Formats: sequence, C-alpha cells, structure tokens
Amino acid sequence: MQITKEILYGILGAYVYEIIFVDRNHTVCYMNKTAKQRYGDRVQVGKSLFNCHNKNSKEKIEEFLRRADAGENEMFEILNEKTGEREFFVPVRNSDGDVIGYYERHEVSWTKDTPHIPIYEYWKNKQ
Repeated sequence: MQITKEILYGILGAYVYEIIFVDRNHTVCYMNKTAKQRYGDRVQVGKSLFNCHNKNSKEKIEEFLRRADAGENEMFEILNEKTGEREFFVPVRNSDGDVIGYYERHEVSWTKDTPHIPIYEYWKNKQ
C-alpha cells in the first residue's frame, strides 16, 4: 500500500493529542482535529504562531531552532503548572536532515485511578 497524503492526514486527524506543525517562518501549516478543538480561533492555519505567543516564547522557540540546527532532536521545554503537562519542542527534518519546521509535544500525567480516560474526556473536563 502506498502511504498517501490522505492516509497521513487520516492518521494525524485521528491522533488524540494536538499537533500543530509550524514552518521555519513560524507560520502554522497544519492543525489536527484535537488542536482545532483545544485552541479554537487562537491558533489558525496560515497565520503566525506568534499571534498567540509572547516575545519571551519567540526567543525560546528561536533558541530551540538553533539547537535543532546544531543536531538536537526533541527538547524539554517546560512543566506547565496550569495544565500539569510536560511540553517538548520537536523539530521536523526533511530527508537531508535539515529542520523544516517544528511542533510541540505535550505529555499529560495520569494517576493510577484515571489511565482509562480518553484524552478528549480529559480536555473536556479540564476546561
């Protein structure tokens, strides 16, 4: 079977964690269904990521890109005290190994009493 754009979009659309792919110019190029639900109009495809991030965030992201260009891969960003999530900067590379963009990966911590809760229920109850 040939892996097509339709299949990849289907996989990303079914993924229960948010994915927002941003290019080197910090333009949002793709948002999966979960990202659209979580962020609503605050983040939009075709717009700058910095429409919803401050100057401090921009400086951090630029530093992560410099580190990615130097060869680093996934990098820890922060423990978000508000949501309880660990956040990671993930560079995306082309076949030559050049960084073409990035996304942020979130990890939700679960308790042993709640591992069965789907992520969409987690977010619905979190807001």
